[in-house]
Amino acid sequence: MTSTLTLADLAGLDLGEHTATYDDTAAILYALSVGARSSQLDLVYERDLRVLPTYGCALGLWAVEAAGRLGAYDPKRSLHASQRLVVHKPLPATGSITMTGRLANVYDKGKASLVEVEVSSGYFDAFYGIFLPGTGGWGGDRGPSSAAGETPELTTVTSFETSPDHAALYRLTGDRHPIHIDPEVSGANGFERPILHGLCTLGIATVEIAGHVGAHPAELRELSTRLAAPVLPGDTVDVASAVSGPTVHFEGRVGETKVLAGGTATFG
Repeated sequence: MTSTLTLADLAGLDLGEHTATYDDTAAILYALSVGARSSQLDLVYERDLRVLPTYGCALGLWAVEAAGRLGAYDPKRSLHASQRLVVHKPLPATGSITMTGRLANVYDKGKASLVEVEVSSGYFDAFYGIFLPGTGGWGGDRGPSSAAGETPELTTVTSFETSPDHAALYRLTGDRHPIHIDPEVSGANGFERPILHGLCTLGIATVEIAGHVGAHPAELRELSTRLAAPVLPGDTVDVASAVSGPTVHFEGRVGETKVLAGGTATFG
């Protein structure tokens, strides 16, 4: 059956409730896929396991997938453009997380559209910006302009070398979008080969910046960034940061290309 929903119909739609169940193996796999080291025992060893808060972004992807199944746009022609996470309490080492989802907004950007998906739970709230190339011009609200605040000079830099097989590994954390594994789908979206998940790049950056400021990555409290450009598996990501009050400002680059932009995080 063909959906009669249009992009203009999506804003405010309830995506229902979903319960995600995982075990310590899944939590450890996630930690390893975003750069946790074997020396970080409480991230990779079940004895005293702490789950990285950014795993919540992976758990909440069911809502993004549910939005794509509504039929108002082709989910294979969609790109993850921004991410925000607010942590309420630590994720359990194993267990079930019940979440609700909604389509908060849909904006007409002229040549593209932007869908904002919100996921809420007792453990975290996650906010996904999904960019839809070639779908704009339907007469909707353009949405708010991005406010470019002052950012301190980013003086602490570390590098993380991704594996050529990194996207294939990260898919096992739950994000099965074919753009990360299927050359035909990635090529149709204008990429030379399958790209690394934006949430994987963000998870890597979060582990790195926690090290920059001497915080435990499981102590993340809030996170926000734009996913400015894709990373290809095998690329080296340079993560730069600086502290301003309680906020860590950060960005990620591959060579001269900014892949994470306007990032902010707090730990504690």
